[in-house]
Amino acid sequence: MTDATEPADKPVAVPPSALRVSMRSTLMMVLFTIAFTALMAGTYLATKPLLDASARDEKLKLIGEVLPTDSYDNKLLEDVITLPPQPELGLDEPSTVYRARKAGEPVAMVVEAAAPDGYSGRIGMILAVARNGDILAVRVTVHKETPGLGDYIDPKKDRNKARPWITQFNNAGFARIAPEAWKVKRDGGEFDQMTGATISARAVTNATRKALAWTVTRSEKLFATATGATYSE
Repeated sequence: MTDATEPADKPVAVPPSALRVSMRSTLMMVLFTIAFTALMAGTYLATKPLLDASARDEKLKLIGEVLPTDSYDNKLLEDVITLPPQPELGLDEPSTVYRARKAGEPVAMVVEAAAPDGYSGRIGMILAVARNGDILAVRVTVHKETPGLGDYIDPKKDRNKARPWITQFNNAGFARIAPEAWKVKRDGGEFDQMTGATISARAVTNATRKALAWTVTRSEKLFATATGATYSE
């Protein structure tokens, strides 16, 4: 007697109609993906000039808070150099230096800096340093200081609108205030602080002193570095 056995894994035939539906669905998905990608690429290309212009305006607006626009006549956003990470500026990533000139002569430069020891962490800053070594102005660009207490370092949050705390640095330099006096008054220095919120002011004051010292000692080389190049010591 012979035993008849069925194959263990007998292939299942796929109806031609089901195969056509599957292929049609796959093709539709591919076409949809291509069309969506093309639409997104077209939208990006169409809006990129507007986005670039908006970013440029915002950057100029921020720089304009520390550097008067009538103090230079060059294309500030083009007369730039790149700084590699600078621990003395509190920066662990590359940053940009904007160089202001008038009639071809150096006038000032705008540099980024940071205070790593704010009450609630890192405080980002931007400052303009005049050719004579004085600070024109300082602004805080990013911080997480306590609202209503330590956030007075930002003039937009400072309740004293007539004379915001940060304006103490306007036109200050080592010729007028010795480096050892660049501390808050609680630490024996020249700069005010708000009662109960000294840490924020101390961090910004110390970072500003370091940034000014770093910049003035390298001023000649910073201005001499080729436009678009990366600065090196």
